Amino acid sequence: MLKKTIVYTDYNGTTRKEDFYFNLTQAEVTELEVSVEGGLVEQINRIVAAQNGKVIIETFKDIILRAYGEKSPDGRRFIKNQEVRDAFAQTEAYSNLFMELATDAKAASEFVNGIVPPKTEKAAPADQSAEAPAVPEN
Repeated sequence: MLKKTIVYTDYNGTTRKEDFYFNLTQAEVTELEVSVEGGLVEQINRIVAAQNGKVIIETFKDIILRAYGEKSPDGRRFIKNQEVRDAFAQTEAYSNLFMELATDAKAASEFVNGIVPPKTEKAAPADQSAEAPAVPEN
């Protein structure tokens, strides 16, 4: 989970400093990966290589809003629904974050790395003898 502190000016002219939370679960990452041909990373690489600004912006908007949520008071749930997404998208905090990510490749990379769950390594077999024996070379 990524906690991002954003300073912005609201529509009453008040400067605010708030924490916002972003996260993608392993299930959400898997869903994103299988939803596009070649996987999400390959799609992003193709878009960047083609320098298709319109698609890059649409992709970032989707990732930001898909990852945004609000933690429940007990910390058991991370609430992500259309109402929560719309409320965030209607703030200057969203606009500031979007512009930061759209204009700073390092910030964009850190954001994406911060919202995806760490890869879980496959556990080694409990019985090493269960692995296939090495085939001697001739």
